[in-house]
Amino acid sequence: MPPGPTTRLLSERGTRWLLVVVLVAQLFLIAAQLPDPGGNSSLLEASLLRAIAPLGRMVDRLYDLVGGFGDELHLRRTLLEENRRLKAEVARQRQRAMEAWRLEQDLERLSRALDYVGAELGPLRAADVVFVDHRPFQRTLVLWTGGQAAERNQPVVAVDGLVGRIVLPAGAYAKVQLITDRSASVGAMIERNRRQGVVRGVGAGSLELDFVSLQADVRVGDRVVTAGIDGIYPRGLPVGTVLDVRPGEELFHRIRLRPAVDMGQLDLVYLLPRLAVPAEMREGGPDAGS
Repeated sequence: MPPGPTTRLLSERGTRWLLVVVLVAQLFLIAAQLPDPGGNSSLLEASLLRAIAPLGRMVDRLYDLVGGFGDELHLRRTLLEENRRLKAEVARQRQRAMEAWRLEQDLERLSRALDYVGAELGPLRAADVVFVDHRPFQRTLVLWTGGQAAERNQPVVAVDGLVGRIVLPAGAYAKVQLITDRSASVGAMIERNRRQGVVRGVGAGSLELDFVSLQADVRVGDRVVTAGIDGIYPRGLPVGTVLDVRPGEELFHRIRLRPAVDMGQLDLVYLLPRLAVPAEMREGGPDAGS
């Protein structure tokens, strides 16, 4: 059966495309054989190099960019770790500095306390303040004295001066009556002229010096210390400073004092050995001991 018109048309189209492919192949072969104007390669090779080279260059730049970003991330991670290490070291150094400062403060306070405590009074014993009672008419502390119990009427001092006396020992604890308590009294004297009197607490952290005659020379700023005449406190402990002097009732000055010690800032105090006068010496008559 002879081929129809459609079959002949397809056969002619196929022959044309085959001829196009053959011609293109011949052109590539000819281009591959023609030398490049530079004389180092063929025209086809040079064309391919011109087409591919920009792509390779772009890939190389991208690689450098990615590699540099990775190096930057590594460096950043290293710097962050070093920063954390340095912060931890700074925190440790601050803690050590704070501990050294606390030791220095304790040493300074003890040195200042020793400035007015003579060797004849015996050694100081430190005690921690664990409770402060600031009721209007009562001023007391509770101390932790450690393994050695305190004694009743044992003097208590701070680095700036007199604090009070033990009124209730209880094993490792002791209750202290402050000199600012309304029921407290201390034999005292004006350091400048040795004029004696009695210091008593008047509440609100204040003191008054009583029984100093109007003829006595008393000045604002005078320093008042213990006189050692009450059988409890040794002589020479700072008690306070004169703030105000006025004529009082009868024949005595009315003298207001600022305590030498700020009772609201106490955290560490010292116990002095108790050097009480024997009872038979205080209560006996002129022929006592005969």
